[in-house]
Amino acid sequence: MSGWQLTLKQTPTLRLDLRRVAPLALAALDAAGVAAIELWHGNERGALGDWFDIAAIDTDGELLVRGDLSRCDRIGQGMAGGRLEVEGSVGDWFAAGLAGGEVHLCGNAGRLAACAMQGGELSVQGDLGDHGCGALPGDMDGLRGGTVVVHGSVGARFGDRMRRGTVLIGGDAGDFLASRMVAGTIALAGRCGAHPGYLQRRGSLVFAGAQPEAPASFVPAHGEATVAGQLLAREIARLAHHHGLDEAFATLAARRSTRLRGDLAVDGRGEWWLAGS
Repeated sequence: MSGWQLTLKQTPTLRLDLRRVAPLALAALDAAGVAAIELWHGNERGALGDWFDIAAIDTDGELLVRGDLSRCDRIGQGMAGGRLEVEGSVGDWFAAGLAGGEVHLCGNAGRLAACAMQGGELSVQGDLGDHGCGALPGDMDGLRGGTVVVHGSVGARFGDRMRRGTVLIGGDAGDFLASRMVAGTIALAGRCGAHPGYLQRRGSLVFAGAQPEAPASFVPAHGEATVAGQLLAREIARLAHHHGLDEAFATLAARRSTRLRGDLAVDGRGEWWLAGS
């Protein structure tokens, strides 16, 4: 087994589908086998070697991809293990259906990033487009497990139908954050757009930065939840420290938080934690 480095030769004219390019799939191949992997450029077939310079690296089970990949879709889709590092912005469906392993992106991603993710760890230094960590078109479940850390901002409908997992967002979020959320945790350091938690059934939203205006269907939770809040805040701070987001979440456990529950419009039992001073 071996690792590989792929460097894009030129920006594709059409969309380039890289769903077959994954660390474990490439680890068992030699250079000729890697170069022969079939890709689709629009509706034309091609080979990986037509688009990328290929070089072996010493780390087993690791894949490093470099270049302007903004027209390259489905990078890391369905990945089950290994380590994927991407240097440059990528297209749509990035890490969709991720089941295991580590994925690190030094750049931005397009729409539907990490949708239907099941496990593993995803770290993004830039921004994510709309429908990140949501459901695949036609599916009932969005994010189903794993950990996602976004240092930048996320687009609209982030976390739609989220069922499990933990997400930290260092920047802002678009409209309908965590819409139809079923379970899991999303912690936001920046501002959010309109209608956060729309039709939220369960799960936790933690607002560490600007506090959104709660809709009428979210009401104060008067029960004692200090211990639960402290445990949640400390776990978020620990994860943030591990990924270099200390400034956003380090003081969360020391701040007095207000807890809301809802969305009562759908008999929801979700919760909001609004971090105070």
